[in-house]
Amino acid sequence: MTTLDRYVLREWAKVFFLATFGFPLLVFVIDLADNLEKYMNGGISKGHLALSYVCYLPETVTLVLPVAVLFAVVFTVGGLDRHSELTAAKASGLSFHRVIRPLLVASLVAVLVDIGLTELAPVTSSRRAELLGQKQIRSDQFRNNFVYRADGGWVYAIGGLELARRAMRDVIMEREGTGPEYPTIVIAAPQASYDTARRSRGWTLSKGSVHYLVGPGHETAFTFDRLSTRDLREAPVDLLAEPKAPDEMRYAELGRYIDALARSGSDTKKLRVERALKLSVPFACIIIALFGAPLAISTPKSGAAWGVAVCLATTFVDLLMFQLSKAVGAGGVLPPSFAAWVPNLAVGAAAVWLLKNART
Repeated sequence: MTTLDRYVLREWAKVFFLATFGFPLLVFVIDLADNLEKYMNGGISKGHLALSYVCYLPETVTLVLPVAVLFAVVFTVGGLDRHSELTAAKASGLSFHRVIRPLLVASLVAVLVDIGLTELAPVTSSRRAELLGQKQIRSDQFRNNFVYRADGGWVYAIGGLELARRAMRDVIMEREGTGPEYPTIVIAAPQASYDTARRSRGWTLSKGSVHYLVGPGHETAFTFDRLSTRDLREAPVDLLAEPKAPDEMRYAELGRYIDALARSGSDTKKLRVERALKLSVPFACIIIALFGAPLAISTPKSGAAWGVAVCLATTFVDLLMFQLSKAVGAGGVLPPSFAAWVPNLAVGAAAVWLLKNART
């Protein structure tokens, strides 16, 4: 790393960190000013309120990180051009592409950070909702009177689940059939226990009954003292998990949720776009850096106002394209995963054209 590289990175880091933490701080101040009375009337302590904003930080940073990268690149490259450092570097034999290489590496690191924060944000956002009383704090040991939709068309109605004892009560398992060749099955038992000692772990139901509903007026039933079934595969901790909104799920978790909905025949195009955006939006950091660097030198000697205008206009267009991609992907005009990457492809193509025509 040369002295010029260190200088470029230092100038980039100043703007990047100022934008990364300055914009969220502005959001926090606005939110506090709008909702302080509501928080105080709700009995939220100052400690919980402060901790809620700490939990809010990953979510806000993920939204602002591509914008922070754009501001950092535009103002760094624009400053080099205005103060003749870029001219001096070119005179010494360095091309424009070589000068901005450290900015692209730093922007790639920002992509990785943004992906990590995107995975962390659902957890911290859920915790913030609990701290502010917007969401009931879930027990990590008990769950009562709930329904769980499992794989293979099975639906469980469970009266109670206790994690410490690995036990359930009032269990009803039902799989809807289509006829005599694939009958509806209903299994009911007052108790069930989860065995961890066996080689193949699983649930054992006690003193229940099994009903095969072949058709109208045709039913076969038998009782059992103990029944082990491979269909009830979920561990107690899996059954303890409560339903979440898509934005409360991580990438892999949302993928499993989409697969489960697809097996039940639901339309999952909108959720598939949301899942793809969890990667495409962070990757926009490097695309925007490639776009902003040559754009910053398109008007020599331009001032800070030009830099702000470029950043705001690019941000507006980029956000608009991502919103359009959601609508296009959810409507089925384009494949959902491809639709989420269309804004990056469009901006990336413009970035390649600008880099190709930049004065090197």
